[in-house]
Amino acid sequence: MKIVLFANTEWYLYNFRRSLALALRDAGYEVLLISPPGPYGEKLRALGLRWVPVPMVRRSLNPLRELHLLWHLWRLFRRERPALVHGFTIKCAVYGSLAARMAGVPARINAVAGMGYVFSSADLKARLLRPLVRALLRLTLGGANARLILQNPDDVALFEQAGLVDGANVRLIAGSGVDCMRFKARPAARESNGPPKVLLASRLLWDKGIAEFVAAARILRAEGRGGAFLLAGDPDPGNPAAVPLATVQGWVDEGVLQWLGHVDDMPALFASVDMVVLPSYREGLPKGLIEAAACALPLVTTDVPGCREVVTDGVDGLRVPVRDADALARAIARLIDDPELATRLGQAARAKALERFDERLVVARTIAVYRELLGAGS
Repeated sequence: MKIVLFANTEWYLYNFRRSLALALRDAGYEVLLISPPGPYGEKLRALGLRWVPVPMVRRSLNPLRELHLLWHLWRLFRRERPALVHGFTIKCAVYGSLAARMAGVPARINAVAGMGYVFSSADLKARLLRPLVRALLRLTLGGANARLILQNPDDVALFEQAGLVDGANVRLIAGSGVDCMRFKARPAARESNGPPKVLLASRLLWDKGIAEFVAAARILRAEGRGGAFLLAGDPDPGNPAAVPLATVQGWVDEGVLQWLGHVDDMPALFASVDMVVLPSYREGLPKGLIEAAACALPLVTTDVPGCREVVTDGVDGLRVPVRDADALARAIARLIDDPELATRLGQAARAKALERFDERLVVARTIAVYRELLGAGS
């Protein structure tokens, strides 16, 4: 039985759904991974997984190009004859579901991590696209042989209130999970005479709260507090909210932060820092935050959907208002000044990661949704 996993980057498939693909293969399914072309495709193939590039341009609004993508997917599904297509992110959900319906694919699953640029941005372009995307979502998400996987209760309520999907067809699964054996708790606090290290690890997008992170660093620096502010992550030129590289380099030249770029060994990076912050504007369920939680690091994040599922304020981290750089600076200072609090919050974060976010639980729940649609014998 063949299952297609469709994402808007091969990087996403490798970093977020690799464990799912391998578990499906080990369970006897034939797995086909599809995405726009990119270097992580070969890494997927090196794992023995089948990956095929598709002609998708994430930011494209060209009607001819979009029709070509839909036609390409229809031909691909007609040729491969999968039993189920699982699309990730809104564009893949829409195009994958439309092509799957036209090709007669028996079952469709879509996983939407947050509301994406069209719904979260106030840009004119996003607001103009919103009615069209709502109509397409209503068309593609429905049906008895379809399920929608969402990552937090706020998104469930939003989709239901907007009339985008029947609540009976929604399944709540907490993200893509974290490998709690690879992301381990540190045996002891970081031993260093250097300044405390504060890490923000994410794609370089404004809506991850990068501007607030920089402003908080400036506030603490002006107060004479020692501290190294680290930014880890790559640019995402396919996203309209991308932070220009020239802006990042300006911060580096100013001395307000260190930019690490892409980091392959995230467990090692987490082991070298004192806390992790994510001042995001909205999330599905932030992967980097649950990885840091699994490493027993104290967390600071915003009180927004997705982030509040990971951090309960004062229990396993600290939460601050969104777009509030001063509150972010105060929370960081609080953890620097109170090492015992930081340790307690980090230990509680690790316990929550083991209980709720371990990838083995997430993979098992996802496969259970597949079996719900394909039949108990699948």
